[in-house]
Amino acid sequence: MSTKTLFRISLPVISMLVFAFALHGQIPTLKEYHNLHENGIKTGGVRMITISTPSGNFKVWTKQVGNNPGIKVLLLHGGPGCSHEYLECFDSFFPQEGIEYYYYDQLGSFYSDKPNDTSLWHLDRFVDEVEQVRKALGLNKNNFYLFGHSWGGILALEYALKYQKNLKGLIISNMMCSIPEYNKYAVNVLAKQLPPDVLAEIEKYENNKDYGNPEYTALLEKYFYPEHLMRLKEYPEPASRGYNNCNVTVYTLMQGPSEFKGSGRLINWDRSKDLPRIVVPTLIIGAKYDTMDPQYMKWMSTQVQNGSYLYCPNGSHSAMYDDQEVYFAGLIDFIKKVNSLSER
Repeated sequence: MSTKTLFRISLPVISMLVFAFALHGQIPTLKEYHNLHENGIKTGGVRMITISTPSGNFKVWTKQVGNNPGIKVLLLHGGPGCSHEYLECFDSFFPQEGIEYYYYDQLGSFYSDKPNDTSLWHLDRFVDEVEQVRKALGLNKNNFYLFGHSWGGILALEYALKYQKNLKGLIISNMMCSIPEYNKYAVNVLAKQLPPDVLAEIEKYENNKDYGNPEYTALLEKYFYPEHLMRLKEYPEPASRGYNNCNVTVYTLMQGPSEFKGSGRLINWDRSKDLPRIVVPTLIIGAKYDTMDPQYMKWMSTQVQNGSYLYCPNGSHSAMYDDQEVYFAGLIDFIKKVNSLSER
C-alpha cells in the first residue's frame, strides 16, 4: 500500500480522533477552541453576571477565553479589591495549551459594580459570590479548576472547604493558609532582611498608624516591593494597570492599611487545621522571595489529601511575572495531569 493511499485512509480517522479528544477536553482544534458558543450579540466572551447579596443584586464582570469542555479555569485575583488585569499574562501561556479560562473582577473591583456598602466586604459573602459565578458560567466537577492568587488563594481555599464537590482541581498561588503565621513570617524573617535604620523608620510609621505618609510608601517602594512583591526593574503594563485600579476601601477593610502585614478583617483568619478536609487535587505555588513563607506553603501541600507543590526559585509574590517559565510550566503540567487522570 502506498503512503499516499495510507494517508487517504488515515485522514478521516485522525479527524475523528481529534474531534473525540476535543470533546473530552484534551486537545481542542483551533477552530473549536475559539468558538465561545455565544448566543446573540457576540461580546468576545465578556459577560456581566448578576449576583444576589444581602444588600441587593449587583453585576460582576467575567470574560471567557477559549473553549475546552474538560478544562475550565476560573481566575481569582488578589487584593481584595484589585482586578483581573495583572493576570493578563495568562494570555501568553494558556491558549497555546488549549486551556479555557475566565477572567473575573470580584464585586467591588474595577469592571464590576462597586457598591458603597462596607457590610459586603466579608469572606463568607465573597465565597457565596464565587458559587453564583460558577453556576452562571456552567462550571462543574468534570471541568472546574479554581485558581486563586494571594487574597484569591484565601477565597479559593474557603470555597473549596464549602463547595469542593464542584471542583476538578484547586490551585492556591502565593498564599499561606494562616494570616497569624504570615504576620510572624513578616516580622521574624522579612523584616530582619531590611537595613536596621530602614526597618526602624517603617516601624515608626506603622506604630503611629501613619500609613498614608508618602515617606512610608517610599521606603516600601525602594526596599520591600522590589525584593518581595515583584523582582523586575519595571512593572509590566498589565500589573501596573491592575495595581493602580485597586479599590482601596475594600483592600483596607479586609487586608488592613499596613503594607507590611495583615491587619484588617482577615487578621485572625487561619485554616491550617482544616487542610486535611481538602480531597480534590491541589497545587500550592510558592516562591523563594515571596512575601509568604515558601516552606510553609510546601507544608500546606502535604496537609491536603492530594497535594503537590511548585517552587519558583527566582520568584516573588508575583512569580507569574518574575519566574514566569517555571510558574506556568508547573501550573500547566498540574492541570494536564489532573485532566489526564480524570479521563482514565
